[in-house]
Formats: sequence, structure tokens, C-alpha cells
Amino acid sequence: MDRVFQEVGLEREGSSGTGWSPAIEVTQRNDMYNIHAELPGLEPRDVKVEIDNDALVIQGERRFQQEEKEGGMQRTERQYGLFYRSIPLPEGARVDQAKARFNNGVLEVTIPIPEQQSNRRSIPIEGGEKAGESGASSKPPQSQAA
Repeated sequence: MDRVFQEVGLEREGSSGTGWSPAIEVTQRNDMYNIHAELPGLEPRDVKVEIDNDALVIQGERRFQQEEKEGGMQRTERQYGLFYRSIPLPEGARVDQAKARFNNGVLEVTIPIPEQQSNRRSIPIEGGEKAGESGASSKPPQSQAA
């Protein structure tokens, strides 16, 4: 089961020792597909972005080291781990025009997509006769005073 989660980039904590998978936000606006990945503490050289079949793959290695010196003692904490995310792309995505930008720990990938053709159309509503009416008059009934 862990292998299935790894293939789609959703590793369970403790399954591979990393316990981390970057947060991903995917939006589609007009003719652009936008993917944002939160990669705090990483540099562009730590990340690899590529198209694999019909998916955008974001992978890399997160290395973290923290040192504390206090009262003659030194404490060092290190964390290392690989991450892998695969995001399916919509049909017709123009992957040859994809662009990636990395700024302040956020990776932004934009991929143009063809404008969606809408099959939406208005359907006129025909007027019908009310139940019990048989005449051709379109005037509302008048109240009769008794």
C-alpha cells in the first residue's frame, strides 16, 4: 500500500522516513493551468520539475540541519528526505510552453491550456396554457363582482 501512495506523491508519515510532502495548489483560470508548491527552506537547485507523459512531476530532496550551542553543549538535528509529487495535466496542455519560477520557497509552474469550448446554450421556454384554459386569449382572467 505504501508503494501506491508513493507513486502518486502521497507518502504516509513514517513509511519512508521523510514524513514530508509539499503542499500543492492547482488552479485553472481562463487559458492557464497554475501549480503552486510550497517548498520552504529549499533552493531551486534542490528541486526538479519535468513533464512525464500527461503529468507534471515535482521532485527533489529536502535537507535540514539545525545546530544549537548552549552552556558548553552542542546539539545538532538533521533531517533528510526525498519528495515526489505527480500532478495530472488537463487534455491539450501545451507542455512545450510551460514555465517554472521559484521565489521565497514557493515554486510556481504555469502551463497554457486551450480555451474550453462550451457546449452551453440557452433553451427558449415556450408558453403553455394553464390547466383548465382552452381559449386562445392571452389576457388574464378578470374578477367578476357579485
